[in-house]
Amino acid sequence: MQNPDQLRELFRMQKALNERIGVKTDGMSEEDKTKWLLNYTRAMQQEMAELTDSVPWKWWAKYQKFDEQNARVEVVDLFHFLISMAQVLGMSADDVYAAYLKKNEVNFKRQESGYVKKDENDSKHI
Repeated sequence: MQNPDQLRELFRMQKALNERIGVKTDGMSEEDKTKWLLNYTRAMQQEMAELTDSVPWKWWAKYQKFDEQNARVEVVDLFHFLISMAQVLGMSADDVYAAYLKKNEVNFKRQESGYVKKDENDSKHI
């Protein structure tokens, strides 16, 4: 049996979960896109806080321990919301992959040039 394309499969699964919850991203109005991008951004901020709490960041508290298992769960939660945001914007797994390739190229060029000056136009083609 051939393995499915993993990124496409994640997008398929997230769409099914969102629709089960009642969020249909196909054909969203601009108002709904704005609402859901904010909802998902806020959810991701909370997941980031939970990820932060998996790491002993309180230098004054000796009781904390690194919880790697929980950190992994929080990273996966972030993927859920990130994929949902991409879907709100009408992006498929292929769109994300293509944009990632272009942005990665920009990032490498920035490093090669020393990235001493921000070029507002270097990502407009993505």
